Amino acid sequence: MIEKLKIEIKNCTVCTRSDTPLPVTPNPVLSGHTKARIRIIGQAPGTLAHASGRPFTDPSGVRLRDWLGVTETEFYNENLIAVTPMGFCFPGQDSKGGDLPPRTECAPLWQARLTAALPNVELTLLVGMYAVKHVLEERAKRNLTETVRHWRDYGPNIMPIPHPSWRNNGWIKRHDFFAEELIQLKLRVREIIER
Repeated sequence: MIEKLKIEIKNCTVCTRSDTPLPVTPNPVLSGHTKARIRIIGQAPGTLAHASGRPFTDPSGVRLRDWLGVTETEFYNENLIAVTPMGFCFPGQDSKGGDLPPRTECAPLWQARLTAALPNVELTLLVGMYAVKHVLEERAKRNLTETVRHWRDYGPNIMPIPHPSWRNNGWIKRHDFFAEELIQLKLRVREIIER
């Protein structure tokens, strides 16, 4: 079921028919297999992931793998980890060189179908506020900091985290509680992977 869905997503061109078309040729980036036990719902691929066709092939990916306590091999093992971003294509950059928000067309079209196609997921990581708002909706706290701080409110199967981008270095330094939460995250990820 998921292989067929991944082909549909890879062939999607909905954003090219928008009033504000994608500034690059669509190259949807995602990974995962029906057996995956961890799901990462991020924002959208950056320039390097867009070019490589693999999620998180950039410094953010290095930091995320460190946060999870996984090797690159484990991270890209689709039987273990699925990566299904809010927007599957690189959305372009703003005037300051930061990535634009994920395209709004993707999530309503694909996220529910991906959830159905990933029945073995035991832990879903919501990476950044776009994923938090989409999945948690009104259950999210007033901002990302409060949502991450109260991750236990969402049960053992969902954990909101900040985006691992270098742009969040200041946030990470100001919120030392997050380092303690990463210990819990690493333990949970290792428990799932080694089972």
